[in-house]
Amino acid sequence: MPTTATKPASTKTAANKAAAQPQPSSNSPQREVVFDIFRRWGFLQATLDPLGQYLPAEPFPTPAPDGPDSEEARKYYCGSIGAEFMHIASPEKREWIQRELERDYTVESTANILTDLIRADVFEQVIQQRYLGTKRFSLEGLTATVPFLSQLFTTAADLGVERVLFAMAHRGRLNVMVNTVGRDGYEIFSKFEDVDPRTTMGGGDVKYHMGATGDFTTAHGKTVSLHLASNPSHLEAADPVVMGRTRARQQRIGAEGKKQILPMIIHGDAAYAGQGIWAETLVLATIKGYEVGGTIQVITNNLLGFTANPEESNSSRFASDISKRLPIPIFHVNAEDLTAVARVAELAAKYRQEFSSDVVIDLIGYRRHGHSEVDDPTVTQPRRYAKIKNHPTLSKLYADQIGVDPTEEIKKYQDEFLEAQRKAAAEEAKGKNTFVMKRLHELPEYWHGFTGGALSPSDSPVTGIDAAKLGELTTKLVASPAGFNVHPKVAKLLEQRAEMGAGKKPLDYGFAELLAYASLLEAGKPVRLSGQDSQRGTFNHRHSVLIDTETEQRWSPLNHIADNQGKWEVYNSMLSEAGCLGYEYGFSRDYPEALTLWEAQFGDFANGAQIIIDQFIAAGEAKWGLLSGLVMLLPHGYEGQGPEHSSARIERYLQLAAQDNIQIAQPSTAAQHFHLLRRQALRTWRKPLVVFSPKSMLRHPDALSPLSDLTTGRFQPVLADTSVTNPRRILLCTGKIGHNLRVERAKRKLDDVAIIFIDQLYPWPEEEILAAINQHPSAHEVVWVQEEPANMGALFYVMPRLKQLVGDRALTSVKRVASASPATGSAKAHEIEEKALIDLALGHSH
Repeated sequence: MPTTATKPASTKTAANKAAAQPQPSSNSPQREVVFDIFRRWGFLQATLDPLGQYLPAEPFPTPAPDGPDSEEARKYYCGSIGAEFMHIASPEKREWIQRELERDYTVESTANILTDLIRADVFEQVIQQRYLGTKRFSLEGLTATVPFLSQLFTTAADLGVERVLFAMAHRGRLNVMVNTVGRDGYEIFSKFEDVDPRTTMGGGDVKYHMGATGDFTTAHGKTVSLHLASNPSHLEAADPVVMGRTRARQQRIGAEGKKQILPMIIHGDAAYAGQGIWAETLVLATIKGYEVGGTIQVITNNLLGFTANPEESNSSRFASDISKRLPIPIFHVNAEDLTAVARVAELAAKYRQEFSSDVVIDLIGYRRHGHSEVDDPTVTQPRRYAKIKNHPTLSKLYADQIGVDPTEEIKKYQDEFLEAQRKAAAEEAKGKNTFVMKRLHELPEYWHGFTGGALSPSDSPVTGIDAAKLGELTTKLVASPAGFNVHPKVAKLLEQRAEMGAGKKPLDYGFAELLAYASLLEAGKPVRLSGQDSQRGTFNHRHSVLIDTETEQRWSPLNHIADNQGKWEVYNSMLSEAGCLGYEYGFSRDYPEALTLWEAQFGDFANGAQIIIDQFIAAGEAKWGLLSGLVMLLPHGYEGQGPEHSSARIERYLQLAAQDNIQIAQPSTAAQHFHLLRRQALRTWRKPLVVFSPKSMLRHPDALSPLSDLTTGRFQPVLADTSVTNPRRILLCTGKIGHNLRVERAKRKLDDVAIIFIDQLYPWPEEEILAAINQHPSAHEVVWVQEEPANMGALFYVMPRLKQLVGDRALTSVKRVASASPATGSAKAHEIEEKALIDLALGHSH
């Protein structure tokens, strides 16, 4: 429950205030030598495990001499807090931490801490009593998390934080929802009783995955808005999502955004040490375009991962050791020393606000029950759980420590939670449980005007732009400042683009894409693009940022389209898929009016982000009612460059497609690419868009578009073939193979084969496909042609759907033979395979 001013609270006395100030001390050289040793290595002998079974004291690499200086230093650095900060290069930051740690500290209110602990313990005990053996991922053994958060948010609010966005793994999530975020206990107990099934058929999620929003009122009377993000069972997958959402929220506010919006992630110890997406996300802390002013990283450390002991989960002493790749402080704290817990919470909030830096808090406790409450932990940790069985609750330990009888307060909260539980159970027993599992909480105002759900056929805006306006945009896109030294090759490209924008040359994909961005920016719509080498483009095709050959200064024409244009951002991301895609998905969640794009260097590389694709992009709306308009640009095309550089795995996205959850397209011309991107930004329907974008097709003569194709109309899901009459065969395809077929058809002077492009695979454009086929009543055979092997590509998806459309025509397919690998690594073998495909498709030998 949020801390409020009505809770019993003690007022700091003058003596306490004085004690909170840095203590005078001698600065003798000998003293500094001794203190330096403890500052560096004191954490090795800190008392951190409440049960005393793990983390035994280790000798210092540099032994410290005995004496009063050592005794004093040991008090600060070898107690219940183990601080790792001497790896930070900045003297200012190290000295700041030293001053904070080398002083006496008194908690502001022991009563508030005790209340938080009692509520946390009683909440778990009521669930254990009423729903024995039901999964809840109890917080018992680490209920210090609740007063920790109270102190963290109180200090943060005093320093200007107005909103906290945070992710959290399963353990303790329900407890935090009630006792920190402020959700009603009845809401949680109703979920244990189950919900009205009509609200979740085919969707929804389990209770400890759901998000929650609320307001936290501090002991000082300030209010902090809290948002706990929904997350899947991949424990760390929500980390980059929360950071991306934070960035979007901060960006909306402006200069003060990073001070007002605080991101926090609550991790499990085994997941923090072991999950790769977290290692990727951690590095985003200070990278331009991704920084969020510091994230509070909290490890709720059970010293146990499912059934694995610490040495089985991590190769080093602490689960947090991965954090030392960055110059950020790490504070290990014994979760049964509540003064130390409060102190570290306060210190972390201050440090983050002072230095805009990440802070890691390793809150070390234990797990009273099994991994889940249906698990018997005595099977794998018998000695540890024999000790836990007789170990008092933290609320009892703390009440004894401060000399308070908690009986009355315990009964008060027992009555409160039991009443909430009885109400939920009674309604369920009467068949009147009308509680709805809320997947879609009220979205912020900036989501008004955008929708999810089923696609409305009318939501297909005209995306063409007047030729004169395209000419104006072209002039700005090919300009650079006076004295700016453009690379000769890029200068030649800009000359060609000037001709494209004037209608003298057909447009390629790269320039059509930039025109789409420029038109949106001029209309005030933000555009954010990131990916590996996305500024230039993997295939040297984009050049959205020009680089001076003499100074390496950078200039992006898209930043200079109009005085009041939308914000343009383009970032060369670090070498990450999961972390960076998760971040952009998060950004799109809180900036729906922006066109947010993530680009894979090669389409197959997106496989490294499959968790984000499966758990968030494809299923986020069905599970949590949360919408996103993120665009994924996945280069795709078989060109003899090996397996990973060929396939973006079309089949995987089609398998994920259902209930209008995503859009899947492969634009076959530059104009189609232009219209597709503009449609995504201009339509009110917000669904992720997967674009199988071109590689060699970027410059394929058959895929270029005249300027006139950009001036009218909209994206066409299907491109019919009107170039032939009375064909005997209709070829249906998507992507580069269609252009190769058209080129070869012209070379062989064939007039009896029609070639139809399906540029949108999902939602499946049935009416448009049928209309395109019916334009050729003379054709008695329909052939699906794809580059991919028989067990890949769109084959499995399109064939049963085409069977319903072709009537009494024969339906066959042409494809590579089934293969364990997407493509050959031999250019010559590729040529042989493609020639065979084309010969079979056209029905003629060359």
